[in-house]
Amino acid sequence: MQVAVVTFDGFNELDSFIASGLINRARVQGAGVTAYITSPVPVVTSMNGVEVACQRPLDFVTEADVVLLGSGIKTRDVVADDTLLASLPLDPARQLIGSQCSGALVLARLGLLAGQPACTDTITRPWLEEQGVTVLDTPFHAEGPIATAGGCLASVYLAAWTLLHTVGETAAATAIEYAAPVGEKQEIVQRVMSTVGAVEAALR
Repeated sequence: MQVAVVTFDGFNELDSFIASGLINRARVQGAGVTAYITSPVPVVTSMNGVEVACQRPLDFVTEADVVLLGSGIKTRDVVADDTLLASLPLDPARQLIGSQCSGALVLARLGLLAGQPACTDTITRPWLEEQGVTVLDTPFHAEGPIATAGGCLASVYLAAWTLLHTVGETAAATAIEYAAPVGEKQEIVQRVMSTVGAVEAALR
């Protein structure tokens, strides 16, 4: 299973790296899933000036089983760029698709949130509501193949959702447990997995 963590210039490091790191922790532990930082340019610069070489070009999104759209300070420029959006031919019929914080603006612009509420960060919220999307006061929401997360640290829910649907509950819980703070591991694993599970159970 391949995961494209779509990362644009001006990206938020927490949004891209937490999801990528947790998913690849499952790979290290033997699960058959790999996440790649995926970008339209060879090197992207974060909102704090960190330069990162992309691992896959943007056209990799057509191959990926899962596409996670990261957040950043230039997301509104992204959604205003019709040429760039045309290079994101996402297909919920065969892909899992998720967004982190302002990445929900991309989902909305691509028409993937039609009739579906979403989660995002507090700064992005009014912009998303301008697109006619109902924004939830929760960190994570999923309906079918589409998931959204709001708040940088909510990327743990997006990673858990991805792992749950690609390599299973045990691999997801193990990856979260590895990263959770010492002394709080059981509590955090239970909260993350129950949050993701509860959202999905409520929609069955």
